Amino acid sequence: MTTAPWRDPALPAAARVDDLLSRMTLEEKTAQLYGVWVGAATDGGGVAPHQHDMTVESSDEEWAELITHGLGQLTRSFGTAPVDPALGAQALARAQRRIAEAGRFGIPAIAHEECLAGFTAWQATAYPVPLAWGATWDPPLVEEMARRIGDDLRSAGVHQGLAPVLDVVRDPRWGRVEETIGEDPYLVGTVGAAYVRGLEAAGVVATLKHFAGYASSAGARNLAPVRAGVREFADVTLPPFEMALREGGARSVMAAYTETDGVPASADPGLLTHLLREEWGFAGTVVADYFGIGFLQTLHRVAGTPAGAAHAALTAGIDVELPTVKCYGRPLLEAVRSGDVPEELVDRAARRVLLQKCELGLLDEDWAPEPATAINLDSTGNRILARRLAEESVVLLDNPGGLLPLAPDTRIAVVGPRAADALAMLGCYSFPSHVLTHHPEVPAGIEIPTVLDALRTELPDAKVTFAQGCDVTDPDTGGFEEAIARTAEADVCVAVLGDRAGLFGRGTSGEGCDATDLGLPGAQGELLDALVATGVPVVLVLLTGRPYALGRWHGRLGAVVQAFFPGEEGGPAVAGVLSGRVNPSGRLPVSVPRAPGGQPWTYLQPPLGLAGEVSNLDPTPLYAFGHGRSYTAFTWEDCSATAPAEVGTDGSHDVSVTVRNTGEREGAEVVQLYLHDPVASVTRPDVRLIGYRRVELAPGEAARVTFRFHADLSAFTDRSGRRVVEPGALELRLAASSADVRHTAHLTLTGPVRALGTQRRLRCETEVSPVLG
Repeated sequence: MTTAPWRDPALPAAARVDDLLSRMTLEEKTAQLYGVWVGAATDGGGVAPHQHDMTVESSDEEWAELITHGLGQLTRSFGTAPVDPALGAQALARAQRRIAEAGRFGIPAIAHEECLAGFTAWQATAYPVPLAWGATWDPPLVEEMARRIGDDLRSAGVHQGLAPVLDVVRDPRWGRVEETIGEDPYLVGTVGAAYVRGLEAAGVVATLKHFAGYASSAGARNLAPVRAGVREFADVTLPPFEMALREGGARSVMAAYTETDGVPASADPGLLTHLLREEWGFAGTVVADYFGIGFLQTLHRVAGTPAGAAHAALTAGIDVELPTVKCYGRPLLEAVRSGDVPEELVDRAARRVLLQKCELGLLDEDWAPEPATAINLDSTGNRILARRLAEESVVLLDNPGGLLPLAPDTRIAVVGPRAADALAMLGCYSFPSHVLTHHPEVPAGIEIPTVLDALRTELPDAKVTFAQGCDVTDPDTGGFEEAIARTAEADVCVAVLGDRAGLFGRGTSGEGCDATDLGLPGAQGELLDALVATGVPVVLVLLTGRPYALGRWHGRLGAVVQAFFPGEEGGPAVAGVLSGRVNPSGRLPVSVPRAPGGQPWTYLQPPLGLAGEVSNLDPTPLYAFGHGRSYTAFTWEDCSATAPAEVGTDGSHDVSVTVRNTGEREGAEVVQLYLHDPVASVTRPDVRLIGYRRVELAPGEAARVTFRFHADLSAFTDRSGRRVVEPGALELRLAASSADVRHTAHLTLTGPVRALGTQRRLRCETEVSPVLG
């Protein structure tokens, strides 16, 4: 085999794979189409729903038999249990050598891991969650983080990362909001594409998930049917995936669990083949979400047997069954031999898998570099970057009386169940929250300062006391008395409230932790009422995975600070904002509602979705999408939109504004560009984001920000299903949030209705230039 054409790295990948496939038996081809999850639990309180009946524990003899014909993927060698990184890399290398030696062709598996907020491994850096990435409005910084995550994955022998999540938030009660980047497809697409670029630049296969519609599940319930119309699906759900593929270069896509209008995504050739491959030109692999192929039989009931589920998934375009073999093994083999499943479907999927292995160098003879004897997954550079991301992601929602920054020698009562808990910083896919909760005897492996500890470090001359007050979810109010007493003795109270990340109901945020409403969990709202009633100024600090309704306390709080699970350096980041060392620059990636049940949706609403006299329910958010305050001040001057302009339906137009820092300290402003379409052939969102730029300015410094709007950015899906640009009036709104418009440019698009293809412009290019004087 060493002299066969498929081993020749000088040949094109397609020629190598064609030669290899021609030599493979059916068993060897199907072996490339599934993963194996070694060490996965099949019972106990820590397993996911359905994991017990979808996973089989394998003895060493069964494992040896399973890899006789090769293996497609190895599932989560690091993310299943705590293992020293270097020892884990050596164990993975041994497993890969065993796989290669067992098969005729000597081909190892693709090793994949979760990397949603960092490499999900023991002792690896826990970065802020994706919702915090969205709050930075800083794609280059997210790209830098992803590159570091990719470097760490590769150092351990991992080839594929299961990230980013590109679901657009449609209902913030959904538990997985923390995993998303926000409620706007343009923000999700630009930040998500940046993450993909970083991960792929490190040589790691990025996996876009969940394709598609997962976040639109009815009632905000995890894995519920999707109730999205054709145009919502096309104009809100799909654009981030298209951008991440075209601009990021992602090489893998994960099919969603959900079904839309009766068709499960995992059995939908229109989605996974016609759209993804034939229209968008995707040439990588499509992988199943964990157990998703088996769910076609057990949950969706569109297949009667595992073989039927395999047939449906292969036909749709799923190439790899994850996390472990259930349908693509013996049931598929027997179905192909009996003629029930065409072997061409197996060949198609195997070819895609082998092409990816060829790209990764796994068909070469020297595929196995020696693992390092020491691996540091939480380097100083990682922590510095994690701190910067956390600092940029903290959003100052309100500071009406200038209570913040806190005086350095003040008396501070720190109160709340999130103040002294390190896990308050982490989302559900961080290793400590995801895995270590089942290994309480194992230390976290990384340093995670709490808000309480960080505030004491940040303000050494302040007198800081602490009382927990209550638990995150327990309704017991027995701790209120001490919390009130500590507050009454202080000059200011810092109330640190929020979520506990978990899985499948074991937390208030995370996968399977959906909320009935947007009220603060447990007795935390009552605790906040009691603290405010003392008359001592209260700074509310929220450490959450979703926005919560705050209208009940509007006008009664001294300041409000929002952080979305800001990672291992989140405590110092929040403390830095409170002390003034950090000038807050985060902007909301999701709206913050007024009432717990009054706004279970997002800012992307047509006129009928806005407040009006026909209903007593007002969905207007308390803090709008894109909102965020600073300790300095900015003016927006000299807007170029002084007169209406005419532009062809295939034309472009520049809109510029000068932003000046008129305050006394350095700060960052986020200039946002929104589109308002007064009249269209179908209803349109009242406003939607089409561009933004983060601008950092020293005191007195100014910069000219120019947006190059192209008519493609006004496109939408019409009644016939075409994406079109229509002639007519438009408004381009330069704004500090979706509700804070500073300047408006009036345009008229002229010419015919223009239908767009897949090469449409997806991004509004921006340019920043310094202004002298």
